[in-house]
Amino acid sequence: MKRKSNFNNIKRFLPYYKPYKAIFFFDMFCAAVVTAVELIFPMLVRMITGQGLSSETGDVSYAIIWQAGLAILILRAIDVFANYYISYRGHVMGAMIETDMRRDLFEHLQKLSFSFYDNAKIGQIMSRITNDLFEITEFSHHCPEEFFIAGVKIIGSFIILCTVNVPLTLIIFAIIPFMFAYALYYNSKMRRAFREQRVQIGEINAQVEDCLSGIRVVKSFANEKIEEENFEKENSRFLSIKKHSYRYMGMMSSGVRFFDAVMYLAAVVVGSLFITKGIITAADLVAYLLYISTLLTSVRRIVDFMEQFQRGMTGFDRFCELIDTPVDIQDKPDAKTLKNITGEVMFDNVSFKYSEDTKEVLSKINLTVHAGANVAIVGPSGSGKTTLCSLIPRFYEVSEGCIRIDGNDIRDVTLHSLRENIGVVQQDVYLFSGTIRENIRYGLRNATDEMIVDAAKKAGAHEFISELEHGYDTYVGERGIKLSGGQKQRISIARVFLKNPPILIFDEATSSLDNESEKIVQQSLELLAKGRTTFVIAHRLSTVRNAEVILVLTENGIEESGSHDELIKSNGVYSHLYEIYAGSSLYGE
Repeated sequence: MKRKSNFNNIKRFLPYYKPYKAIFFFDMFCAAVVTAVELIFPMLVRMITGQGLSSETGDVSYAIIWQAGLAILILRAIDVFANYYISYRGHVMGAMIETDMRRDLFEHLQKLSFSFYDNAKIGQIMSRITNDLFEITEFSHHCPEEFFIAGVKIIGSFIILCTVNVPLTLIIFAIIPFMFAYALYYNSKMRRAFREQRVQIGEINAQVEDCLSGIRVVKSFANEKIEEENFEKENSRFLSIKKHSYRYMGMMSSGVRFFDAVMYLAAVVVGSLFITKGIITAADLVAYLLYISTLLTSVRRIVDFMEQFQRGMTGFDRFCELIDTPVDIQDKPDAKTLKNITGEVMFDNVSFKYSEDTKEVLSKINLTVHAGANVAIVGPSGSGKTTLCSLIPRFYEVSEGCIRIDGNDIRDVTLHSLRENIGVVQQDVYLFSGTIRENIRYGLRNATDEMIVDAAKKAGAHEFISELEHGYDTYVGERGIKLSGGQKQRISIARVFLKNPPILIFDEATSSLDNESEKIVQQSLELLAKGRTTFVIAHRLSTVRNAEVILVLTENGIEESGSHDELIKSNGVYSHLYEIYAGSSLYGE
């Protein structure tokens, strides 16, 4: 993806200030006050050294000193308050903007389809939603403030210094463009280095997430050393990238300090020559040097801020890349709510492929499943069984044709109402980190404890849950690691019982279970399927013998359909598959 310019990024970033414009404008006002105090301070010093100390009458001298001193004290008090607001409320505003961006990004991620997650690295996504936005608080607070303060100081210093001595001012300011050109050159190099850092830390996160998620596989193959070597390779690459960025930072910082020294030296040398020629007074030179110090501080702050600016811009770049990912499956503007359905599902000339440059997974599928029917889908691996069922809740979008539920094109109804009416029980059960109660309640957020227990009983889970030390409040561990496969599956079934949808999809829900667990889970599934339109994807053909209709899916589409007995008699693909499975110990009955 082409990287956008800083100007475009800033223009896009500005709307995030809108909810906090009162804080923002008062923060800018305080910044203006701080700037004004710093610009007035040298003038007061000049007043003391030029008028108070050289006055012929002591009374006038003391009066000027006391008045200037009191003015300095009052200004400093105002400066303290303004700085407090900038440091406290300004940073809070930045933190709120960071929070808003993280919320927007998370909401966008929820809208993306399975197609996006099929190709995404979770570690990279996590890096973008966390690490990449860490700099936004400082960036959003300091970016307008630093440039505003520095701009006012530079312009103010120039105007005031011109009132002291125009030639000396022009000599000093002639050096500034060279300083900025030097800084901008290394600033562009820093931006590239910071971007590489962000990408690489995302790769490290992805590798760590992948390794730790599969830690049991790693240990079972005794491959800890290989994982350590892989991690060391990525970690060393990150160090190498950081070295480059620090080198550019060092070059920029040292170069700016050199220009600082040149400017200050020019002011001292040329100013001293001007004093000897009577062009300026000693008091003027003192004030001049104070303004030069203020000017150099401002320029240095801008240059130093460029590092923070580029960190923020790099994070915002990657934020934009992710949030600009198109939502390929979304509601139509006039989408209606799907409700009170019976559960009839019709595939009308449906074709599907994952992307434009891949071949079709499904082609010209025509199928009508009547409400309450129990349909089994079997076939060789890669024939598109899971994909076919994933099209019903619009996890993927059909490439051609349409799918209708009770005559409604699923693209004409809201995604929320569509998926509310469909329950999915998968082979790879995902339980969230939390308690058993919380995981079952995920099927219906306002479910009572009585409803949860009833769903668990129907799923055949209540007995083993009751035997646990903490019962329904037992912590299941990340991804339910503390429970067996059969226990996790029964909890997932209880979750669907609680949801109570009219259409069900069982995606090889028992294929990874042992025989005893399979029998218990199969009974729960049969109870759940009563009165509902059910799609059963299965490799174990023994589990689909009682299905009303069995569809045999191959790369040619729906090759055969009928009951178990009908398909066996036809001596076709299903009959051949059944002979293979029945002859193996894994699928034997």
